[in-house]
Order: sequence, then C-alpha cells, then structure tokens
Amino acid sequence: MEILTAQFQIGDIVRHRIYPFRGVIFDVDPEFANTDEWWDSIPEESRPRKDQPYYHLLAENAETTYVAYVSEQNLLPDDSGKPVVHPQVNEFFSGLSEGRYQQLPGQAN
Repeated sequence: MEILTAQFQIGDIVRHRIYPFRGVIFDVDPEFANTDEWWDSIPEESRPRKDQPYYHLLAENAETTYVAYVSEQNLLPDDSGKPVVHPQVNEFFSGLSEGRYQQLPGQAN
C-alpha cells in the first residue's frame, strides 16, 4: 500500500473545493478514520476516496462555525489572508504568522 504524504499541515488555512467554507487544520489522519455512518451519509456520486489524508478543520461559513472532517481532494489553500474566527482557534494555536497558525507549545503534531 502506498503511503501518501499530506499536502497540508496543522495550522494551514484551507477552503473547500466545492462548498463555501474555510478553516484552519488542527489534526490530520493519514487516511479515512471516521465512522461508516459518516461515510454513508455522503452522496455516493460525491464520496471521496478513503485512501488519502483527511483533515480536521475549525471551519466557518457565512452563518456559523463548526468542526469539519474533509478529504484532501476537496481542499485548496486559502489565500485570502483573513484569520479564521472559530471560537476554538485559541485552544490550538498561539496566533497567525505568515499566513499560518502557529501551534501552542506542547501540542502534538
């Protein structure tokens, strides 16, 4: 089995390729690691592959903030330069520097 290297890192700000939301990555799974129920809830025609990195995001859209779980194939870099306003950002990161969030000291990669 081929081991894929994650394209994005913890602290990167990304946006969804299709849906109108963006967020900061706070954890990475090397491949799909969610429930079968979650997987089955995705319409089959848009279901991403399981054999790729999946990212946990502190996400936001125009209406709300939430935690999202997104496949690498559905993410793009967010070059807006805007901070993510999710209320949990300060639980994981010390601040924004050069377009990336910096992990708090002692946070595992």
